Amino acid sequence: MKKLILASASPRRKQILLDAGYKFDIITSDKEGEIDKITPPDKFAIRCAINKGEDVFSKLDGDFVVLSADTVVAVNGKIYGKPEGREDAERMLKDLSGNTHEVITGYALLSKSMRQTGKVITKVTFNTLTEEVLKSYLDSNLWQGKAGAYGIQDGFPLVEKYVGDYDNVVGLPIKEIDDAIKEFLK
Repeated sequence: MKKLILASASPRRKQILLDAGYKFDIITSDKEGEIDKITPPDKFAIRCAINKGEDVFSKLDGDFVVLSADTVVAVNGKIYGKPEGREDAERMLKDLSGNTHEVITGYALLSKSMRQTGKVITKVTFNTLTEEVLKSYLDSNLWQGKAGAYGIQDGFPLVEKYVGDYDNVVGLPIKEIDDAIKEFLK
C-alpha cells in the first residue's frame, strides 16, 4: 500500500482525514494562488490545489499519494480567500451576512501513475449578523486563516443553513473523495 501525504497545514483537513481513519504524513507547500478577477472561483480552487500538490509531489521520492486541497468562498463569482486582518475579516463577514454563497473546495490526488482533480461546491446561507455576534466572532480570532473569514464549525450563530457537504465547508469533502483516495492507495 502506498503512503498518503496531505499537502496542507490545515488542522481541519488533518482532523477530517484522521476521523475518516487514514494514516498519513503532512508535507506543506508554500504555493498560494493569487486571487484574480478573471479566473472563475471553481477553476481557481482547483488550480491552487494542483499547484500545492505538484509542489509537494516534486519533493518526494518513492511511491506516494499526495492529497492537496484549496477552499474558497465565492459570492456572484467574487472570490473571498483568507482575510488579511481584522478589518478584511469584518468586511467579508458583513458581505456574507444575510446572503447565500458558495464554498468551493478544489482537490488534487497525485501519484506516479494517476492524477485526479475535481471540486465540490456547497451552498451556505448566513444569518443576518447582529453587531454583537459580529464583534464577538471577530474578537474570538477564529476567523484567522479561513476562507471567507469564518468556520462553520466554530460554534457561533453565523450559518442559517447549508445545502451540500458539511465537511466541504470545513475544508475537505471526504465523502466525495474517499473512494478515490482508496483507489489511489492500492
